Amino acid sequence: MNLVLFGPPGAGKGTQSKILTQTRSLPQLSTGDMLRAAIEAGTPLGLAVKALMDRGELVPDETVIRIIAERYDQSDCKNGAVFDGFPRTIPQAEALDEMLAERGRKIDLVLELKVDDAVLLSRVEARIKAGGILRSDDTPETLAHRLKVYYKNTAPLIDYYRGQGKLKTVDGMAPVETVTAQIAQVLDGVPA
Repeated sequence: MNLVLFGPPGAGKGTQSKILTQTRSLPQLSTGDMLRAAIEAGTPLGLAVKALMDRGELVPDETVIRIIAERYDQSDCKNGAVFDGFPRTIPQAEALDEMLAERGRKIDLVLELKVDDAVLLSRVEARIKAGGILRSDDTPETLAHRLKVYYKNTAPLIDYYRGQGKLKTVDGMAPVETVTAQIAQVLDGVPA
């Protein structure tokens, strides 16, 4: 099964991807992790990505798709994968569909983790007040900007996948265990 986890920053995609890796043996394909791994491994693709990033440029979609294809072709993905953080735009979704079709595969399901933006912002603010360890981009201002970018660029994917009949929504505001149970229920209802 090939699954896309979809939702705004802070919705819990990474947490649920890791759980799916443990419970369903579906590897988590995180574009950020893959880019860092390619750079660290010093592959030709990794070196090209590093040069772009060192200049402060965005990594082009074609390059990201090549990195995803390299990772997807590894043996642990033979039964599918969880795509975390990708696609982010309709052109990326179309490129992913094409890459998978070349391998006789497809996206089977897209799970949207539905969340309340105001609650996401209050979570970040609560962590700051509690003195929690923050990432450098874990501030209310940065999250607000990331949410704005998400709604502009990524949210149109909801209609793209709904039109394909692949979109299911779960309550991302529920406790982690409840979200995990909702996802399991949806996955158990998907034909093999």
